[in-house]
Amino acid sequence: MNFEIIRDITNIEIIAVGNSIRELERLRKTYGSGRWRKLKGFATISLDDGSIYEAHGIGKKEIKIKRFL
Repeated sequence: MNFEIIRDITNIEIIAVGNSIRELERLRKTYGSGRWRKLKGFATISLDDGSIYEAHGIGKKEIKIKRFL
């Protein structure tokens, strides 16, 4: 599903840091080493069909929609 972030991400919280991230090895292989943090927040997005939703579970490198509100 393709989408575009319309407004800034708000209510950003850190939910995991470093070794507590399950996919840390894959992230390091794909994007390189660094201080990885798993984040969550809220943003308004637009889907391909033009509808607009609030998105939960936004990360900075890989973005995914967790649920529609």
